[in-house]
Amino acid sequence: MARSIWNGVISFGLVSVPVEMYPATREHEVSFHQFEKDTGDRIRYQRVNERTGKEVEYEDIVKGADVGGGEYVMLDPDELDEIAPGRSRSLEIHQFVDLDEIDPIYYQKTYYLGPGSEETAKTYALLRDAMADANRAAIGTFVMRAKEYLATIRPDGPLLVLETMFFADEVRDPEDVLDTMPSRAKPRPQELRMAAQLIASMTAEWHPDDFRDSQTDRVKELIAAKKAGKEVTAAQAAPEATGAEDLMEALRLSVDATRQRRRGTTKKASKNASKSAPKKAPRKAAKKAVRKVPAARR
Repeated sequence: MARSIWNGVISFGLVSVPVEMYPATREHEVSFHQFEKDTGDRIRYQRVNERTGKEVEYEDIVKGADVGGGEYVMLDPDELDEIAPGRSRSLEIHQFVDLDEIDPIYYQKTYYLGPGSEETAKTYALLRDAMADANRAAIGTFVMRAKEYLATIRPDGPLLVLETMFFADEVRDPEDVLDTMPSRAKPRPQELRMAAQLIASMTAEWHPDDFRDSQTDRVKELIAAKKAGKEVTAAQAAPEATGAEDLMEALRLSVDATRQRRRGTTKKASKNASKSAPKKAPRKAAKKAVRKVPAARR
């Protein structure tokens, strides 16, 4: 079983709900070490005092805030914990909002919230079911590892799920990031209709298991190939951008290709279903199974 990474209480009004927080996701990237090129020598990082050149133990490291003029204010972890609201053990709900109103750009990372104990399971269920019935999410703040987080808590089946969020000033304005904003050019009606057909032909139900990290698979294949001394094949180049004059034809061909692929998938599914269906006994065999009555006994 995984260990909780934070535990405390969710407080709304005068009600306090003890919870434990667990990571809901994990990444599966291939882990690499660093080596100096053309050698087998590992590259390692050390915490070194730049004046003495000596390595410093982790517990002897404090944080310094730059206050200008080459001066720093030093803070150790205990001092940061002391100023944390509720000593980092309280998640205060500030308001409830309609779940559909939250722009997904603000979501950062997902965590499961479990009840703090069996004795408090009823208050946990109360908050969960009341939010589910009203389609509401709770917006609150809490401190973890000396950092304050904005968070959304939402019901998800038997669980409460917490999403850490970006604060408003952490979400960039696209005009400050993009070199050029998209133009206001409008597509022709026939192009819009064809694009709608393509979207409709590619629309399906969301099944997370349908998707796999193929890039990680390719990296593992590359490692296996190099280990076996095999030649490595390069991946296909990215497709070129579709020009305005080719847009209609590209849309039409895409719709046709998607429909053909769908028809092929449907036929394959039907064929597989017929193979797995129980077979009926052949007619001849059925006739043989009928016992003939002798003429003398009719």
